[in-house]
Amino acid sequence: QVQLVESGGGLVQPGGSLRLSCAASGSIFSINVMAWYRQAPGRQRELVATITAPGNTNYADSVKGRFTISRDNAKNTVYLQMDSLKPEDTAVYSCYAEILGRLSWMNYWGKGTLVTVSS
Repeated sequence: QVQLVESGGGLVQPGGSLRLSCAASGSIFSINVMAWYRQAPGRQRELVATITAPGNTNYADSVKGRFTISRDNAKNTVYLQMDSLKPEDTAVYSCYAEILGRLSWMNYWGKGTLVTVSS
């Protein structure tokens, strides 16, 4: 059973920083794309950032220059460094990964971690 577990959310003041982590565990043979999504109250889920296995990254325009996605392939973990946080960054952040398990490639989601940016 493959699982994704996020950590690192919390309350931070505007202009502050947080680092999210998401660790994949279980029967994992390979991980392709890993990503972070977020969903704010009353809004649709949006893609924040993606990273491929070799390390190619893409970001939503709203977070470019403020957020950095990275991954540790040896630890099956993806990170999201969030700097210069704004109140509009408040959301539940979830990680996503394309994982080759025992049978085939499948898409997995974590349960999410809440980030609140407020003074």
